[in-house]
Amino acid sequence: MVVPRRDGVNEESLQVDKTPRGAGGWLLLLCLLLLVGQPINLAVGAARALGSLPMRGLPLALVILGQLMVAGIGVGAGLALLGSRRGAATFAKGSLLLSAGMDLFVYSTPFVPNNRLPGTTPLFVIASLAYYAVWIAYLSRSKRVQNTFPNT
Repeated sequence: MVVPRRDGVNEESLQVDKTPRGAGGWLLLLCLLLLVGQPINLAVGAARALGSLPMRGLPLALVILGQLMVAGIGVGAGLALLGSRRGAATFAKGSLLLSAGMDLFVYSTPFVPNNRLPGTTPLFVIASLAYYAVWIAYLSRSKRVQNTFPNT
């Protein structure tokens, strides 16, 4: 039984809401990876690949342009998550799917030069897809994400 206080406020209404909300914890880490990690990864990869541009030509330039667009979408998703914008979790899932598709394309085509040992490409593909799958599962199941972005 809840006993009202003299000022008419129930004790239950004074309890602090302890459900996590906002960009914190793992969600903050995802935001930082989208805002900082993905552009840095793009910059390092593009800088490494640009030396091969005269030999590989237009296909390499188009892949780098595609990677730039995917990274830009990722930055937008990170900003939307940080700002707790409506639909940000869905936008971030789409961004992660695009990033996974781009990684799969880069790993499975000869357009971008690489230093991978023969036979290790499937391991890179599996690791990349697992990385994105974990983040998409987090966005789908996390209580913090559900509390911050209802209707996701």
